Amino acid sequence: MACGEFSLIARYFDRVRTSRLDVETGIGDDCALLNIPEKQTLAISTDTLVCGRHFLPDIDPADLAYKALAVNVSDLAAMGADPAWLTLALTLPEVDETWLEAFSDALFEQLNYYDMQLIGGDTTAGPLSMTLAIHGYVPLGRALKRSGAKTGRLDLRDRYAGRQRGWAGDPAEPFNG
Repeated sequence: MACGEFSLIARYFDRVRTSRLDVETGIGDDCALLNIPEKQTLAISTDTLVCGRHFLPDIDPADLAYKALAVNVSDLAAMGADPAWLTLALTLPEVDETWLEAFSDALFEQLNYYDMQLIGGDTTAGPLSMTLAIHGYVPLGRALKRSGAKTGRLDLRDRYAGRQRGWAGDPAEPFNG
């Protein structure tokens, strides 16, 4: 990266306002150290978003941040888990400070909304893509697994279901956000 990976991380992604009590070590060390609450099961999901495949090249960076977090939060929500931490591996074709500021502002707005903390990740140069790994927890034995689905059981969705397509700028599906 032209401006240097560490300065890019410090400027745009190391914004912990108040650290979660379950984060022993977050951004700035070789790895994150997390304290899992007693009688909780760790829930982890990973999604990769690639420009031209999962979103259009001209997508607004704030919309991309919302989409990236939404697809990950929904994976945890589907299993009844509460989101807590996120890692982000971001590949950028160039360092565009306006793009990075809009993307990171929107990302941290959503992280604060969900009471989550960005705990690490990676940045590199290349075609625009990102991989997010979301971590959270669900009470022991209470995960809503697909294998537990039963005929006649009510499946509830939140009000944001399906918004990923709109955030992707998908021309085939109008977004009625």
